[in-house]
Amino acid sequence: MVLDNLLKQYSLGKRNFQDLILQEIDLININLMGVNLERADLRQSRLGKSNLSQAILRKANLSEAILWGTDLRETDLYQAILRDADLSGAKLIEANLTEAYLNKASLCGANLTGAILVNSNLFDADLRPTSERRTNIGEADLRGADLCYANLSSALLYKANLEGAKLCRAKLSRDEFRSPFATDLTEANLQKADLSYADLTHAILVKADLRGADLTGTILKDADLRGAILPN
Repeated sequence: MVLDNLLKQYSLGKRNFQDLILQEIDLININLMGVNLERADLRQSRLGKSNLSQAILRKANLSEAILWGTDLRETDLYQAILRDADLSGAKLIEANLTEAYLNKASLCGANLTGAILVNSNLFDADLRPTSERRTNIGEADLRGADLCYANLSSALLYKANLEGAKLCRAKLSRDEFRSPFATDLTEANLQKADLSYADLTHAILVKADLRGADLTGTILKDADLRGAILPN
């Protein structure tokens, strides 16, 4: 009844549906562009292929939700909980994921170009490529983000801002089984980033800024460091 009422009210022009409880609902391939679901409980919901672009999902709980291929462009996900969520192939271009909790989330093949992920938690998140596309995090703001143990194999991180980010034991090497491409950190800002014991084998770090970065135990075998600024 709650879901039916939401869809009916949305079709009539209503957009504000804060604090709704919508656990385990099916909203596959539905258009909810610009909807306000702030603080909504959407745990284990299936939202694949839906249009949630420009939506407000601040502090929403999307733990274990299915969001594969979902359109989340310019969506506000500030402090949203996305633990174990499946965001494979999702469009998160210029989305606000500031302080979002993405622990163990799957972002394989997602497009995060220009997204804001300041102080977000991506611990053990999966950002590997799919058979169709690489995960794109180009020009994203990841200052202070926690990416420890995250798998960023073959990801595009061109001009990403990773200042002060935690990347300890992260995998940034090429995914030989899924993609022929190396992880691209060209012109990335890695100042004061924690890259301790991270694997950057074959990574492209052309003109990357690594001043003050922690490279304790970092694997840089065959990495392209042309023009990179290294720690003193």
